[in-house]
Amino acid sequence: MGRDFIPTHPGPTKRVVEKGKGGRRKIRLLSVEFANVSDSHGRTRMAKILSVLENPANRDFVRTETITKGAIILTEVGKARVTSRPGQEPVLNAVLLEEK
Repeated sequence: MGRDFIPTHPGPTKRVVEKGKGGRRKIRLLSVEFANVSDSHGRTRMAKILSVLENPANRDFVRTETITKGAIILTEVGKARVTSRPGQEPVLNAVLLEEK
């Protein structure tokens, strides 16, 4: 049951559409260039992803630059934690941890 893991990497945005149960379509991210980053004041802005700093899911994901939910990424505005699931959703959302 289920499908193979599709890793999401920083780079030009590429998406793939897959069929789901009941005729549902699921859009997965293969690579993503920008993240929607929210700060503590409730403001959200798009920021370019520079690299993956930490990933609690697997330490090898930092070396391979794989983005999953909970990963710490470096953006133009500072460090951010990924809150969306890039293998399940067509956008990448994150929460700002510290500003540059």
